[in-house]
Amino acid sequence: MTILVAYVPRPEGQAALDKGIEIAKRRNEPLVVVNASPGGRQEDLSKADVQDVERVEALLAGSGLDAKFKQFVRGNSAVSEIEALVDSLQVSVLVIGLRKRTPVGKLIMGSVAQEILLSVSCPVLAVKAN
Repeated sequence: MTILVAYVPRPEGQAALDKGIEIAKRRNEPLVVVNASPGGRQEDLSKADVQDVERVEALLAGSGLDAKFKQFVRGNSAVSEIEALVDSLQVSVLVIGLRKRTPVGKLIMGSVAQEILLSVSCPVLAVKAN
């Protein structure tokens, strides 16, 4: 089985990454960290930049885990990329980060986390940033 972490370069993404590493170490399972973005937008805040990718890869390399970082920017939604990974890997748990949103923000913007929770076929652990 594999631990899958949906990573974004924000505090909630770091919280998900930290929890994913903790669970993978405790269960002695491989870890896959994915950063997915449809791309195309001028300022895509969910896409990890080169420095952030290098930082995450260094963290994974120093973790002592069988860990991989994958970044997808190929026009698909983050949800569809994560669903595809869940379907192709034997995922024991998907770890996602949540951020605080106002009720109006939830209504207007939608919620990737909610869509993931409702669509993937594996258990999901949602964590909040400190």
